[in-house]
Amino acid sequence: MIVLLFVLFICIGFVLFMIKQAFENNLLHHSIEVAGDNEQVTFFFISDVHLRKINEQMIQRIGKPVHAVIIGGDFADKRTPIERIYENINVLKKLGPIYFVWGNNDREVGEQRLRRIFNEMGVHIIENDALTLPNSHNKIWLSAIDDTSTKNARFDLAFEKTNEEDCIVFISHNPQVFYKVRRQFHAHVMLGGHLHGGQIRLGKFGMHPHGSFKVTNGIATIISNGYGTTLLPMRLGAKPQCHMIELNFTK
Repeated sequence: MIVLLFVLFICIGFVLFMIKQAFENNLLHHSIEVAGDNEQVTFFFISDVHLRKINEQMIQRIGKPVHAVIIGGDFADKRTPIERIYENINVLKKLGPIYFVWGNNDREVGEQRLRRIFNEMGVHIIENDALTLPNSHNKIWLSAIDDTSTKNARFDLAFEKTNEEDCIVFISHNPQVFYKVRRQFHAHVMLGGHLHGGQIRLGKFGMHPHGSFKVTNGIATIISNGYGTTLLPMRLGAKPQCHMIELNFTK
């Protein structure tokens, strides 16, 4: 009986630890060198918020506005109250203008409903398109496709307007398409989420790779563990993340 109680105690403690880890606020900082006129451009990148409430204290600690807040998809799902969507947008708006890319769960809220909310709140949706950042000395493109699960993703349209001489930031909710961009198009930075870093990992082992930041052949790639969770609100070995990204332009 004592052994069973001890095992039960350990199991409960382990579950509580995973719940605690799921609600951490880990802000990672990334510095990327880009050729251009001397300037520093900052982005806040967050993906896979799902049901979670964005921590306002974490946002306040950033302490300065950014050039763009980029939401890399799955800002909401069928579990997310509409009030939470408004609440999270209002928190992010304190940092700067918001740009949104579709994830595989966002349309569970109702696509037209979400579009109306974003239009009302001044959130820019990028889908199979590229927009230039208006508040930068350098020409910076935010290029994105629709979520790959819709089968409407159009890479050609996402890069149609861009010029390789400019800085191109490509965003896809699903980073498993990055290989295609490397082969057929050109981007200086690529941002993705979706995989949650596996969400629950045992050491090196997980359903998906851990989030990462890499610079390969001059292309910086950030794959985020994401901020929220799917299914159960638990994490292990794949802590929640959001990201401050500094593009340092130098001649």
